[in-house]
Formats: sequence, structure tokens, C-alpha cells
Amino acid sequence: MEKKLTGAELRKLIRAGKWNRPTTGLAPGFVQANLVMLPKKEAFHFLLFCVRNPKPCPILDVLEPGEAEPGIAPGADLRTDLPKYRVYEKGVLSAEVEEVGDLFHKDMVSFLLGCSFSFENAMLAAGLPVRNMEEGKNVSMYMTDRPCAPAGPFSCPMVVSMRPMTPEQAVRAVQVTTRFHLTHGAPIHMGSPDDLGVKDINHPEFGDPVTIYPGEIPVFWACGVTSTLAAVSASLPLVITHSPGHMFVSDLKDEHLTLL
Repeated sequence: MEKKLTGAELRKLIRAGKWNRPTTGLAPGFVQANLVMLPKKEAFHFLLFCVRNPKPCPILDVLEPGEAEPGIAPGADLRTDLPKYRVYEKGVLSAEVEEVGDLFHKDMVSFLLGCSFSFENAMLAAGLPVRNMEEGKNVSMYMTDRPCAPAGPFSCPMVVSMRPMTPEQAVRAVQVTTRFHLTHGAPIHMGSPDDLGVKDINHPEFGDPVTIYPGEIPVFWACGVTSTLAAVSASLPLVITHSPGHMFVSDLKDEHLTLL
């Protein structure tokens, strides 16, 4: 896909079944988002979880029960406009599908949460490497041993995404990404994976492994997959999320978020 698409153009392709792969690097400049859909009975506590853990779960939009058209992308449909979804029943992954119109119902509340894909364009503009884009892969994502603040039935450890770079580039990455506070902001750690409890840097729990060259260090950002772990931790009858790396692409521009 060589043409630079807008968020709306990319969603049209996805809805037509013409794109079902990760969205990293697509529609550059447009804000990408994690998705969580769950029963309205537990929506308050999930909202509270996100408020208590703003670094991994920054809120971009919350819809009314049964609504599927987000305010950050008029005309979009959250039931069809993501490349791939995961369906969980009582906390267990039951399916991975390309649309969820037959599962979504009037008592479901949808949350859109910030994604680190949204600052990758700014990193590239600053001359920083984004290895997953260079290698045509999904970003590497890892479980950590850092607990999030629980809320109601929701609790989980933080998940992080990782991009390797030299220590000098890492300092610049902090400067570039700090202002993107609604898409995870600055890194939470750089250097030894052991300090985060990451078990094996070469085997991420989510996404794909990427090359770390000599002289580079892993740089870790809080990751929105944390919201998926939190949502399924409550063993609810039904939870629908994006598949890792297969994000919702909105009409918001990345630079707009730095002003909020």
C-alpha cells in the first residue's frame, strides 16, 4: 500500500475486506486507537481503571451503550472498521474475526484508547528509527511485572511496546514523544528488560520480534494492549477488542493531541 491514505480512506478499505493486516505505518498523521467493547454494567469500573492508569490506557473516546459511530471519526463503524478483532468469552479468547456486527448489542459500551502507532510518524520525521516499520512487522509487545492500579473487577500488569535505538536516539525519542500524552507519551523505561520483568526480549508475548543491532538498547513505552488484559481479567460474558496491532484509525490528526 504505497499511497498515503487518510483515516477515512483506510477505514473504507478495511470495511470492504481489502486490508486485514496490522495498521502500523498506515494513514500517517492520523491517530490510531485501541478498542475495547464490554457490557455497560461494568463500563464505569473499566472507565475508572483507565482513569487510574492513564499512561497505558489514555482515553480518546467513550461511546453510549449500543453506539458504534465514534465522535473522533464521524461515519465510521466500530463493528466493521478495524482489520481484525478478538472475541473473549468469560476471559477466554474464543475467536479472531474481521467484523463483529453479529456479536455487538445494545448493552455494549465501546472505549477507544490511545496507541503508540500515533507518534511513530513524528519519530520518523525526527530521523529516529522505527524498526517494526523498517522490517514490515507488528511492533514488539511484552508483559511486565508492573501492576496497574485496579478498579472493580479489573486488574492486570502493564504491557509495553518496544523500539530499539541507540542511547542518543533514545534521548531524542523522549523529547519527541513526551508531548503525545494521549498516545502514551514518553517511554517508561530504556535499557535492561529485566528491570521491567520482561522474560525474553527475543520472544514478545504480542506482535513480532525485531532486530536489535549492536550499540542499541530497547526503549519501552506503555502499551494499550494493557486495556485488553484488564478487560478480560474480569471474566465477563463477552468482551471484544482489537487484535494486537490491528488498530482503529480515526480522523484526528496526531498533532491535534499535543494541544489537548
